[in-house]
Amino acid sequence: MTDRALLDELIAQEQRLVFDAFGADDAWELGAALRETARDRGLPVAISVRRNGQRLFHAALSGASADNDGWLERKCAVVDRYGCSSLRVGEQFRVAGKSFEIDSLLDPTVYAAHGGAFPILLRGTGCIGTVAVSGLPQLDDHRLVVEVLEQRVASSPSP
Repeated sequence: MTDRALLDELIAQEQRLVFDAFGADDAWELGAALRETARDRGLPVAISVRRNGQRLFHAALSGASADNDGWLERKCAVVDRYGCSSLRVGEQFRVAGKSFEIDSLLDPTVYAAHGGAFPILLRGTGCIGTVAVSGLPQLDDHRLVVEVLEQRVASSPSP
């Protein structure tokens, strides 16, 4: 897949993965679904779900390390700043022929535009939080989050 095709796919994901409502219980259920999926597959990941800066779910599965927590923070910082997935931000820079690490002028110890953090998008409001996974190659981190988000958005009731 070309960088442009991937970027188009990432934009489409953000357009369709939008919640009508998202509270603390929804955050817990999303995190638990990610944990269950990762555990069933034996994936060594750390998981974070935050709303408005408040961590509502965090888990680390066997094989994950404190380094994964650092990656979660850095990837979520990108979503918080840009309002879109950390992978999308990195792809936007690549498609433009640039490097996020150099051209964003942001501190790479605080920000990482690598796949795995996705915005929690609320219809009519926009980005209200983040859901993130760290521990796999960046595309796999991103795909895991999107897979579970697709299930949760499809099953979430309208207000």
